Amino acid sequence: MRVFQIEGDWGMANLRLAERPQPEPGPGEVLVRMKASSLNYRDLVVPDRGYGRYTGTLPLIPVSDGVGEVAAVGPDVRRVGPGDRVCPTYFQNWICGEPDLERLTGSLGGPIDGTMAEYMCLPEDGVVKAPAHLTDLEAATLPCAALTAWSALVTRSNTRPGDRVLVQGCGGVALFAVAFAKVLGAHVTVITSSDERVARVKAMGADATINYRAVPEWAKATQAITGGQGYDLILELGGEKTLPQSLRCVRPGGTLAMIGVLSGSTMTTPLGLIVTRQVRLQGVTVGNRDGFEAMLRAIEQHRIKPVVDRVFAFGELKEALAYLKSGAQFGKICIAH
Repeated sequence: MRVFQIEGDWGMANLRLAERPQPEPGPGEVLVRMKASSLNYRDLVVPDRGYGRYTGTLPLIPVSDGVGEVAAVGPDVRRVGPGDRVCPTYFQNWICGEPDLERLTGSLGGPIDGTMAEYMCLPEDGVVKAPAHLTDLEAATLPCAALTAWSALVTRSNTRPGDRVLVQGCGGVALFAVAFAKVLGAHVTVITSSDERVARVKAMGADATINYRAVPEWAKATQAITGGQGYDLILELGGEKTLPQSLRCVRPGGTLAMIGVLSGSTMTTPLGLIVTRQVRLQGVTVGNRDGFEAMLRAIEQHRIKPVVDRVFAFGELKEALAYLKSGAQFGKICIAH
């Protein structure tokens, strides 16, 4: 079967098309014929061994997210059957409960082989049934980006109707966050980089928007939006350059959901604002299978449709990663198998 794998040595230059034997499912395992994959920022980090020893060993099949059809099952499988359409879970070992080291280091696409393969053999506990109303490309976007947004809003923050939520950017996590926050009854502000993106995210239901290129001091601009009260929850995706402004516009007792470090990973902000305003700094890294299935019920109930920006062919993985690195996307970048 065809796979993309990092081989020989780490580095994007060593990401190559290759052949591997097709796996066979053993007891408690399912064989999935992959239909589509989608990219996340971590897929730019993994080829350079950006997570250290937790990245895995070579050769490694990258990319964590995808969807496929169950082609065969091993003995004693009960959760799914042949013909079911399923998404692999991002954390294969995190079914429920709180995170621990074992649960957080069992992720697909590093250290476990990921979705850029024609077939995957996975434990039955490591897959969930995909929503029927979504296309393969749409369903492929769910395991990491969607669940990260859901965990930030629901599992770790308990967002309620009337809450004020600020979302940074228009990438995959951000647009899922807008959709989920509106379903939860929150007031949503989005900061983004162009008037075109402002118009598109308003069409998705954003209540307020700020073009941060036109208004670099966007924290000041939010004062009018929140009546000076600040935000109950901010989805912090920028990191180093955005965190100082986020701290100036979160309400006392509010939450900063730390999700991404797209502008840098160094803490350069005065920590006193966190202490004196009793701000909660909550790290969010995807979530467990129970959370995934709760999110899927909400997606099905409200007929939520992911935003797919651009689709690449299986052999165009490097081109897709280059497009991801450019930051030009609005929503998710997908790979058709």
